Amino acid sequence: MNAVTRVVVVDDHPMVAEGIEAILESYDDIEVVATLCDGQQMIDRLDELSPDVILMDLNMPGLGGLSATEMILERRPDTRILVLSMHDTPEYVSTALSHGARGYVLKDVPTDEIKQAIDAVMAGQRYLCTGAEGALTPVEGAREQLTNREQTVLLQLAQGKSNKEVAQALDISVRTVETHRKNIKRKLGISSTAGLTRYALEHGVLQGTGVKM
Repeated sequence: MNAVTRVVVVDDHPMVAEGIEAILESYDDIEVVATLCDGQQMIDRLDELSPDVILMDLNMPGLGGLSATEMILERRPDTRILVLSMHDTPEYVSTALSHGARGYVLKDVPTDEIKQAIDAVMAGQRYLCTGAEGALTPVEGAREQLTNREQTVLLQLAQGKSNKEVAQALDISVRTVETHRKNIKRKLGISSTAGLTRYALEHGVLQGTGVKM
């Protein structure tokens, strides 16, 4: 008989977490030891719960999935983390894997695919669901890095400021802000302002960082 895999589901939407729990509890070789609503709860209970696999949402209030993944793997490097997400863009997939996730599963996959993903990472494999596989086509590491100035502009934009407000804060022209914004979107492969804000949140740009003037 196979050993039982201890799983924790971390998602700030209770219906999602409970739905996944119900699916996984139907398998004899899986035990869902907890459903939690943010990354900090997972960090706080990591040693107590001692999970083999964590199904981790990316976008959560407080400590998000990427930061939590890094912190968990620093403390318990053998933990297998599967990212659960609604986003199938290359930026999300490659960033999750670069932070140490063993796999990436979209929330709308068939229920049995979550079980397949858990089995795969428990066997030491990486798992990308069908919708996420194509996201890794670009050469990893080929993305251009943001300049210091672009990082500063990104911080301002992520705080919800308009181009005009950013221009005033940084004492540059609106046209220059627009150019920076266009370059940031191109380099990160993000098309929307909301996407820039999500990127800033998930990469800690807004955490403990003063606005550079």
